[in-house]
Amino acid sequence: MEKKAEPGENITDAKAFCASLLRDGTTIKQAGRRPTDFAKLIAWSSVSWADFIVDDVEKEAEDIARSLEFSRSLVANILNGRISGYEDYDDEMGILVPAVTVEGFTVTPNPLLILIKSNLVVTIHSGKVVRFERLRRYAETMMRKIPVDASQQDKVTHALIRIIDENNGRNFDHLREIEAQGDSLSKSLIEVSTPREMLGSEIYDMKHALLTYLNSLWATVDVINALRYGDAELLTDDPRLLARIGALAADVNNQISLAEHLSEVLASGLEVLQSIYNNQLQILNNKMTMLSAYLAVIGTAVLVPNTLATILSNPAFPMGPQDAGWYTALLLVSTLLATVIVFKVVQSRGLIPKGV
Repeated sequence: MEKKAEPGENITDAKAFCASLLRDGTTIKQAGRRPTDFAKLIAWSSVSWADFIVDDVEKEAEDIARSLEFSRSLVANILNGRISGYEDYDDEMGILVPAVTVEGFTVTPNPLLILIKSNLVVTIHSGKVVRFERLRRYAETMMRKIPVDASQQDKVTHALIRIIDENNGRNFDHLREIEAQGDSLSKSLIEVSTPREMLGSEIYDMKHALLTYLNSLWATVDVINALRYGDAELLTDDPRLLARIGALAADVNNQISLAEHLSEVLASGLEVLQSIYNNQLQILNNKMTMLSAYLAVIGTAVLVPNTLATILSNPAFPMGPQDAGWYTALLLVSTLLATVIVFKVVQSRGLIPKGV
């Protein structure tokens, strides 16, 4: 008993989707275009999950919530600029968790809004967030795993745990993308041809990406802890299900530890690479200093005889062929003496290694 999507529309990427567990244990999934398409299905079910893909969560979530008979203030209070939130009105509740997307070093915590009533869990998120296509495909299997004879609170909690777990799993996948980008940056640092002015901004972008990712995970932990310890009327008191919610928090905390460790590894690696780069600059600077010292010695060897030749060529010093001997000796001795003196002075200052 399944309603197929319209031609050209896949049930896993339809704008609206609903999966339900009926009171007799039958499961149904259905694609749609608006919340009212699922009104009868939700009314017949013991628990339903409705997923909506929208262009703008803040602009469209309120209309969807009203169509499903949620109060207007619930959405308004939870969508107040934060990346996470928790609101409990006893007969309805809403939570907001970040759905992370990564493009290069750009980490974006997109809002994933989850609204809950006695027999309904609603998820609303942007089309930029590829999140529940796999869960949609196996939604009937997910619903069949919910015990038919369980309490209403237990059924809703089962569905909510599975949805949050799926979102967490997709968030965790992006840590590998950040790690790959960090490895690419490390490779760029050791390449001499990489423009150094570009590396500073990339290093900042990488650190900012990790910080944004960690902020998203911390926000998720806050919401999960609120679910576990908030004593919401709509959710279970069963210790086993509460333990599963605690396991969700433990998984996120493990990912936080991994992300922090990655941050430390990348930071230490960047420091090592920066030290190597500084050493390379120091070696190059030493070579330039040594070259300058040799040029000073060579310049002395050229300038001294040139200066003497210029002075002695003045008409004030009438010299003829008979002066060639002592003149040549003067040039050679003065050049050698001046060169040795400059060489020793430069060497004494450490600009030329001793023994050269």
